[in-house]
Amino acid sequence: MEYIRLNVPLLGQEELDEIEGVLKSGFLTQGPKVAEFEEIIREFVGTKYAFATSSATTALHLSAVALDIQPGDEVLVADFTFPATANIVIQQGAIPVPVDIDTSTFCIDTEDLAAKITAKTKAIIPVDAFGLSCNIGTIMDIAKNHNIPVIQDSACSLGSTFKGVPVGQIATTTCFSFHPRKSITTGEGGMLVTNDDKIAEIVTKLRTHGGVRKEFYLSFEEAGFNYRMSDVLAAIGVAQSKRLNFLLSERRRLAGELSSRINTIDGVVTPITPEDRTHTFQSYVVMLPSDIDRDNIIRRLREKNVESTLGTYALHAQPFFQREYGFKNGDCSQSFEAYTLALTLPLWAGMNDNHLDYIVESLKATIEDERVQ
Repeated sequence: MEYIRLNVPLLGQEELDEIEGVLKSGFLTQGPKVAEFEEIIREFVGTKYAFATSSATTALHLSAVALDIQPGDEVLVADFTFPATANIVIQQGAIPVPVDIDTSTFCIDTEDLAAKITAKTKAIIPVDAFGLSCNIGTIMDIAKNHNIPVIQDSACSLGSTFKGVPVGQIATTTCFSFHPRKSITTGEGGMLVTNDDKIAEIVTKLRTHGGVRKEFYLSFEEAGFNYRMSDVLAAIGVAQSKRLNFLLSERRRLAGELSSRINTIDGVVTPITPEDRTHTFQSYVVMLPSDIDRDNIIRRLREKNVESTLGTYALHAQPFFQREYGFKNGDCSQSFEAYTLALTLPLWAGMNDNHLDYIVESLKATIEDERVQ
């Protein structure tokens, strides 16, 4: 079997044609193609505004600045996430407060969230783990009771829904990623969507150095950032958006095929999709039994030409957060369990039954070998 990568973006002539059109136009930085891509995503999600950015991280940071998060403020952050989610809080001089998760969904535990709100809490950042919307309805109810805005880190979940409503319409701001492992890609890039007029006005300025377009030039009204997406990358996004519904349906189909096979392996827990949500399966993540060394499984699978990796990171267990904030392993117990036992397996449009069968056979064999030793 050839090496089965974790993810292979589906790219073709359409992307090349769009890029060629941009190169011929002479508009290479943020221009008409970015505006076209923004409109596609805005209509797809159903929000009033959409702002393309250089990454999901910069979209999150723009949200934090627009919401006036200041030094000393506390921001509640889902603990089981890539560190960028908390780094944008730290960049504002604020304090990230990790919130535990529910390992059945890998999303934020709303009871722990409610318990950790204080008078210093300035915002909440839940994460849509691996493409499954967090319980954004309950989170918004909690937030509204305390008059706290919500920045939904939806880097993985463009195309998912909560109670039939597209992710992006519910939170104060929502941020998507177009990294190559996401539902669609621009190589690097992100998108901030919102229905809030004031936030949209601030983001418009801050994304382009704090400038406001006048008749002939910019008037710089804030000390902003260069967080723009280029037309070259947006061109890839425009082409990819035409594949979005197909890519989502294929990921969901393949995830179901993987789960039906993996459910025959004793002790391995496959991902669930609660009835009130849909899943993009940006990543296909299982939980291994507690008697298995997850990292050794990763090593053994790679020896069998199957790329795999951890689920994602427990923030409180990372050296920086322990050094700066005094956290210790297990402070968020469910997140720490997922950090040590969650395993991401390959999933991408274009996989066939031979791929699926080989992945599962390899996983089963490595687990059996681990248990023998």
